[in-house]
Formats: sequence, structure tokens, C-alpha cells
Amino acid sequence: MIFELLTLFPALCESPFSDSILGKAQASGRIRVVAHNLRDWAEGRHQVTDDTPYGGGDGMVMKPEPIARALDELVSREPRPRALLMTPQGVPFRQHHARALAGERRLVFVCGRYEGFDERVRTLVDDEFSLGDFVLTGGELAAMVMIDAVARLVPGVLGCPASALKDSHADGLLEHPQYTRPAVFRGMPVPEVLLSGNHAAIAEWRRKQQLRRTLQRRPDLLDKAELSPQDRLWLEELRRECRGESS
Repeated sequence: MIFELLTLFPALCESPFSDSILGKAQASGRIRVVAHNLRDWAEGRHQVTDDTPYGGGDGMVMKPEPIARALDELVSREPRPRALLMTPQGVPFRQHHARALAGERRLVFVCGRYEGFDERVRTLVDDEFSLGDFVLTGGELAAMVMIDAVARLVPGVLGCPASALKDSHADGLLEHPQYTRPAVFRGMPVPEVLLSGNHAAIAEWRRKQQLRRTLQRRPDLLDKAELSPQDRLWLEELRRECRGESS
């Protein structure tokens, strides 16, 4: 899978993908990350990519022409990419978006700077995404976070593919607690069930812990999560427990 960033600062986008899991994925050819300098498509000796806003106001606005030229060229190459605009006004990025985008063969991330884009740039892309209700100095960090989230779902990128199926949000719930050695750390023991070797009991404990943690930390997720009848029974028990009621 190919990931491309259209940015004024391509050097910012190199090191996050040169080490660890994504570095190995690039070395193996499973993914490729390329940062394009937007100024390569700007005209004039100074390769200007921004200008003052019509109507006045603070800051500078990114011009549409360099972005349009860049996308025209990139989209003309095969396989045809899906173009994504990084903007605080975009749709909040979620795990289901990562799963959908992992099915693409090529993605181009348009990374803004300054006061944002000329409004007409929005007509040039397929989707607009945001990481949340806050503003960054540029779209590069948001794009790199999205690339990380999508790339780990590409077949062969993770050493243990099944691990992605158990992550937080993979099934609409937060992940259950994880433990490793030592069995007791600063007086805190590992739950006995995890040491029992009883796989059915461990699976039940983990599912209940997923429900408990989601109820405590992100109850909003429960409205959309796919819950089995047994999940709903356990969830009602947990709610009664939180209210201090006996079963």
C-alpha cells in the first residue's frame, strides 16, 4: 500500500516511518511512504504557496493552484489514489475509517499550514478528516497518525495479525487489561484467572473487563457496539454493581 503526503515540510514526515513496525513494513515492501514537497508544483522563482486572505484578516491562506497541480499529477498515476484533506473541520477519524482506508491501494494526504486552505481546495479531495476538536500547526502530524493507524491493518504489517482484532475500538469496546511478568508488582498481583490455564474462564473475564472498562471510561461507545445477549446481561450486572445494588 502506498501512502503519500503533500506538504511544505517533507523532512517532518521521514523518521516516524523509518523504525520499528512501519520501518520493517517499508523495508519488506508491504507499505511505502512518500512525502512530496508542495513547492515543486508552485510557480515563480520563490515558489509561493500562500497569500493574504480576500476580505482581510490575520495570517496567510494556502493557494489552490499548487495543490490542484499536485493532485492532478498524482491522481493521474496508477493506482488511482484516494485524496484526503487534513483539517480541523473534517470528520473525526475513527477506527472504522482506518479499516475502510486499509482497503485502498494508495492514499494521498493533503497537509495544510497557516490559516488553512482556499475553500476551493475542498472540491479537489475525496474526504476531509480531523483528529479531534483541536488545532495543530499543520496537517502533517494528523496525516502521520492516520497512516500509522491504517498501515498496521495492512496484511503482513503486524507480526501477529490477530492482535489488531483485539485492540481498543476494534469491536466497538475498549480493550481489556493486559498483564505480564512479574506475577506480583509492588503488592499488586495479576488476577488469578489469568494464571489458571482455564481458557474459557479467561475469555469470559476479558470480555467482562472490556465491558466494565468501556462502561467506566467511554460509556458513549456502548450505544454503537455490537453486543451479544450475554454481553447485555453482563453489562446490566456491571451497571447494578456501579449503582451499589445486589444482583
